[in-house]
Amino acid sequence: MIPASFDYEVAESVEHALALLGADGDSKLLAGGHSLVPALKLRLARPSKLVDVGRLAGLSYVRDEGTQLAIGALTRHKAVHDDPLLQEHCPIVSTTAGTIGDPQVRHRGTIGGSLAHGDPASDLPAVMLALGAELVVRGAGGERTVSAADFFTGVFQTAVGPGEMLVEIRVPKLGGSAGWSYLKYHRRAQDWATVGVAAIVHRDNGTPVAASVALTNMGGTPLRATAVEAAVASGGTAADAAAHAADGTTPSSDTAASAEFRKHLARVLTQRALAEALA
Repeated sequence: MIPASFDYEVAESVEHALALLGADGDSKLLAGGHSLVPALKLRLARPSKLVDVGRLAGLSYVRDEGTQLAIGALTRHKAVHDDPLLQEHCPIVSTTAGTIGDPQVRHRGTIGGSLAHGDPASDLPAVMLALGAELVVRGAGGERTVSAADFFTGVFQTAVGPGEMLVEIRVPKLGGSAGWSYLKYHRRAQDWATVGVAAIVHRDNGTPVAASVALTNMGGTPLRATAVEAAVASGGTAADAAAHAADGTTPSSDTAASAEFRKHLARVLTQRALAEALA
């Protein structure tokens, strides 16, 4: 289909982008375009103006910030996948970025665009939730930091308000005692995840003492599998913990899978992800 008509502006800086957003409450930011453009074509999104921020090189970076790594919101998935700092200190992020879509998507799509879109079937939101990441949002009134637990508020809805933009993502350094895994089931390599599981297990002398597990596409937002985490902390096996993976979830039924099949996949993938993280 052909999108509805809209105006188009190229932002020269973050401040310029915010000014353009503030001048028109019905405008949208355009970065890589892999989420927004299909919505425009289907007329699910009908903004009056597109503000192109894809050329703001100052928002494409990975920096060492002590106990955290800071990732610019316009860093492409390919750059996230290839970054040596992420590969060394937070490999679950770099590895997951390398599984998104196909090479064309990874060369154009951005980490900030993926997170700000708020798609419950997207891979990176669950990873950020499991990591306890922080997301920096900037608006006319300045910057504010939002935890991943508070950032995703509904289907295609996030804490980024009108006139604001996501500018940075901060993830913790995992350290050598943490094991991790991100697994997903999808019918074709470039498809959205039918179900995905991000698992991080912290160990003390090889013994798992805590886990953080988040689920992709098991509800309107990425979800923490708190019952799984409690089972790991109490000494349960991967199989015992994974039996609780679907507890409290509300997966949808669609052409990809039924809700019951998604619950089954969540249990299977969680057991595999925990076993991989423990290994």
